[in-house]
Amino acid sequence: MIKIGFLGCGNMGGSIANAINNDYEVYVFDKDQAKAKAISNVTVFSSESELLEKSDIIILAVKPQILPSLYPLLSEFSTKKYISIAAGVPLEVLERKINCKNIVRFMPNIAAKSKAAVTAIAATENADKEFIQTAFDIATHFGSAFMLDENLFPAFIGISGSAIAYVFEFIHALAMGGTDQGISYNESVKIATDTLQSAVALLKDSKENPVELMSKVCSAKGTTIKGMNELYSNGFDNAVIKAVISASEKSQELEKLAKEM
Repeated sequence: MIKIGFLGCGNMGGSIANAINNDYEVYVFDKDQAKAKAISNVTVFSSESELLEKSDIIILAVKPQILPSLYPLLSEFSTKKYISIAAGVPLEVLERKINCKNIVRFMPNIAAKSKAAVTAIAATENADKEFIQTAFDIATHFGSAFMLDENLFPAFIGISGSAIAYVFEFIHALAMGGTDQGISYNESVKIATDTLQSAVALLKDSKENPVELMSKVCSAKGTTIKGMNELYSNGFDNAVIKAVISASEKSQELEKLAKEM
């Protein structure tokens, strides 16, 4: 069984460890030992070096600002295979600092805890194909996964990593509208959430694009077209597009800073 070690057991690292611990031998280390011990069916190590020595694949689940302090130690284990979930740290930086050819980068969103994350995956140019496939399999344990060129990661953050927050805001806004019209906020949240799930299910099953499906709901002089007109007149589409672009551009700035460190 493949031995996977986690450096860091925060929200994301802990969620991924919990999602895969039935199919892989999982080792964990965190300076906060309580976090490490809170994960079931894993082996907890008391030092980074011990975990690195015993693991086949190491998942770097520490905050990006912590990574520079770990590079000297990680480079002593340059023959290992690494998966990084550190936001804003490009493969080029990881490969150079660790002196390792086998590195995969994950960009998941926060739904890993519910095994419903959407994860972008990219690998170093000379990474072993078997390792890349293993990394992909790991990602599918906690949601869906998409192989992308790394230069598309900022765009991915704009439509997934950050955009999950936009969806929460949209659900909240729908619920507030429902509350205004007489349905309690909590009940409105449940209704809005199920509505989003129904829309996604239909979109996946129908093989039609969103505009085609939307047009089927908008009957002439009906309720939906009146609501859509309000969205259009208040700049809904433009606001969403700008939000995606802004998040993407911020991600590009962070990656540029990481390359300069």
